[in-house]
Amino acid sequence: MEQAESVRLDKWLWAARFFKTRALASAAVAGGKVHVNSARVKPAHALHMGDTLAITRAGDRWEITVQGLAVKRGPASDAQWLYAESAASRELRARHAELRKLAALASPAPVKRPDKKSRRLIHRFKREQ
Repeated sequence: MEQAESVRLDKWLWAARFFKTRALASAAVAGGKVHVNSARVKPAHALHMGDTLAITRAGDRWEITVQGLAVKRGPASDAQWLYAESAASRELRARHAELRKLAALASPAPVKRPDKKSRRLIHRFKREQ
């Protein structure tokens, strides 16, 4: 991967594989889901080595430190070298993943789709509430 002195934040998030496209990365930054050094910034913000990022995506939150700057998107194995995640962040994400698994077990998916009679009963029940 190519190294630079500074890189646009949205481009770095895309290269580090936090988002599938630059447009998604840019929308997340503009929406306040990404903070650099505890400050809300714009997608074109220049990112430097040693900056700390707080990234919120799909209910997960990463606290990372920038260790490398990439201009181009490369393999996922190379992208992992661009940042270092804090131990507290890793532990918190693991705890949230465990809670999501337990919640999924508490409300299992139905075995089959409801038939016509069952659908009518469900609609009737929803209308009465």
